Formats: sequence, C-alpha cells, structure tokens
Amino acid sequence: MIKEHDRIVLLKDLPEDGLQAGDVGTVIHIHRQGEAFEVEFMTLDGGTVAVTTLLSSQIRAVSKRDITHVRELAVS
Repeated sequence: MIKEHDRIVLLKDLPEDGLQAGDVGTVIHIHRQGEAFEVEFMTLDGGTVAVTTLLSSQIRAVSKRDITHVRELAVS
C-alpha cells in the first residue's frame, strides 16, 4: 500500500511534464483512498520538475530490488 511521503516509480511516460517511465517521485497526497496520488518529481539537487496527479495504474511502489539511475532532464 502506497502512503504519503513514499517514493514511487512512474510506469508510463508523461511527455507533457517532461517525465519518463522509471522516474522516481514522492507521494504528497492520496486521493480517494488510493485511486489517485499527487506526486512531486524533483531533480537530485531538490528542484521541483513537476507536481502531478496520477492514477494508481500509472505508478508502483519502490521495491527493495530497485536501483537509482540518473538521466539529464530535457530542456524545452
């Protein structure tokens, strides 16, 4: 079960927000008992990239087998 302040992994690209599947975000609010989540995505130095509402089908919880990977944010 995903809770507030949990890290999540994005499952689908969101080009309108500059996000790609595999990006890691932090849950900042839960809607309708887990049907949707407000998620903040940040750069590693703390800059906010996007805050967006995502359906539970668009994210998954971080697992113990996940490893962090870095990509450079595309400039639009």
